[in-house]
Amino acid sequence: MSASPSGSHAAPRHDEHVYPSTAEVEQVSLLNPAGVSNKGLEAGKVGLIGAVVIGISVVAPAYTLTSGLGPTISTVGTHVPAILLLGFVPMLLVALGYRALNTRVPDSGTSFTWATHAFGPYVGWMGGWGLIAASVIVLSNLAAVGVDFTFLLLAQVTGDEALADLAGNLWVNIPLTVLYLALAGWISHRGMEATKKLQYVLVVFQLVALGAFAVAALVQASNGAGFDPTPVELDWFNPFTAGDFSVVAAGVSLSIFLFWGWDVTLTMNEETKDPERTPGRAASVTVLVIIAVYVLSALGVIAWAGVGTEGLGAGNEENQESIFAVLAGPVLGPFAVIMSSAILISSLASLQSTMISPARTLLAMGFYRAVPPKFAELSPRFNSPAFATWVCAAAAAAFYVVTRLVSENALWDTITALGLMICFYYGITALACVWYFRREWFTSAGNALTTFLFPLLGGIVLLVMFTVTAVDSTDPDYGSGSSVGGVGTVFILGMGVLLLGVALMLWTRLRHPAYFRGETLPRTDSTRPIPIIRPDDDGAAVVADPNERTRP
Repeated sequence: MSASPSGSHAAPRHDEHVYPSTAEVEQVSLLNPAGVSNKGLEAGKVGLIGAVVIGISVVAPAYTLTSGLGPTISTVGTHVPAILLLGFVPMLLVALGYRALNTRVPDSGTSFTWATHAFGPYVGWMGGWGLIAASVIVLSNLAAVGVDFTFLLLAQVTGDEALADLAGNLWVNIPLTVLYLALAGWISHRGMEATKKLQYVLVVFQLVALGAFAVAALVQASNGAGFDPTPVELDWFNPFTAGDFSVVAAGVSLSIFLFWGWDVTLTMNEETKDPERTPGRAASVTVLVIIAVYVLSALGVIAWAGVGTEGLGAGNEENQESIFAVLAGPVLGPFAVIMSSAILISSLASLQSTMISPARTLLAMGFYRAVPPKFAELSPRFNSPAFATWVCAAAAAAFYVVTRLVSENALWDTITALGLMICFYYGITALACVWYFRREWFTSAGNALTTFLFPLLGGIVLLVMFTVTAVDSTDPDYGSGSSVGGVGTVFILGMGVLLLGVALMLWTRLRHPAYFRGETLPRTDSTRPIPIIRPDDDGAAVVADPNERTRP
């Protein structure tokens, strides 16, 4: 292998080692002042449009809305557009911080790598864990929704409503869910080219379906033909009339779940064209497209169904699990199969593309010895993090099987608990941007905004949301209403996952101390050059020579 002037490299032969040579790593480091490490991923495979498509796929608007819109409506009523816009603001501010970090240090470890540079190994490790844990939970839920809509679609196509009930049969549900996860892992491990080609068609289809549903609902509501026609009002966009702070915080926490996933465009940064700029631009475009789709869909649902708790009302708890499964037939009539197909496609497409982020985060953690170096192994054929991908798929399958067998309420409470982890690692990453660039805050007006003010505000808002949601979720009535020892299940699940991360971190500290001593990924700031990354003697991991550094 030889590095090109842009830092790209040819794919290794089957008998070649997957790690770059010392000369290659030095060349890449000298060409990129940030010292981005070459982990063997195939560079230049994804452009701006491809990155945006994959970003939208991971967010999975059709799946996310059918799972999250109902609970959000039940919390804030008609003010969902206001809450969506309110939740969008910290996401946009955090995205700007991500973009600044990616421009300087385009590393597939993203939150893990950046938080380690800014705050040291322990905070960095937990930032990476937050991303991985959130992804595993979402993967299990995506597969579950895919199974539900598989049978719903079969029932609609055949006219046999009994087929839809098969999704509730555990002997059918669990094996098919595991099969979907295995298929997603298989496609994902084949690399970015296979992922990108599959996603173009799937993303366009679900966006068209959502647009058709929203327009049909709004037109019918305006003609008084909805279940509870509710005229759209400007007040729906006013967060100050949505309720007290706890209500708004709960709504924003739910809306943050709706936006989660856009950062996949940054975990692909070592595989994109122009890695310093393309991932950040793709993240911004992805977030803007998603907010437009969400607000339009929310207006359609509320205007057609209202927010009542009876019948087809969007506030009815019986409709919360999948709002589009309930409303697609009444709104679209014989074309309801389009919406069911879109949600099935959305969940399965996102199931596959969502594996990109945790797999590449684990790849980076293995590369820097923050986890066993086995995770840094690449597929010789596809140059993808094959081992890390299969571990993510297996973890999601195990998580789903356990939670589904224990309680279906516990499974759905994990989605509410997911907001805790998202706020946690997004907040850490935003503040990492602020601290990493601390010596450059006021070198220009642009830096003052993009490396200081915007990420600081976004990070603080998300960590406040994390704290408020954590406290509120101790109430047994939070989420599904289930509890353990008088403490809400949502709190136990969210804190339990984070504490599991602490335990695994301490175990890793004993087995692989080099990372925790700052030898493989040092604490630094934007004005200090990063050490050259070298493979060690056995070629199984990398270490950094603290006495050799890239040029500033």
